[in-house]
Amino acid sequence: MNNQVRELRGEQGWSQADLAERLEVSRQTVNAIETGKYDPSLPLAFKIAKLFGRPIESIFEPGSDA
Repeated sequence: MNNQVRELRGEQGWSQADLAERLEVSRQTVNAIETGKYDPSLPLAFKIAKLFGRPIESIFEPGSDA
């Protein structure tokens, strides 16, 4: 799954650790989501969308394997 998490985090000036704290996950989880190694659960994806004030579909897009 492709996502805009890294770009959105950068726009806020947050480190991966900052975002992880806001989402109540580990920094490693944030890194894995940003690099496409891990697709977040639906509740976590909604939490990310709410945090950035964006619709979920504007942040996450199916990858070429979907």
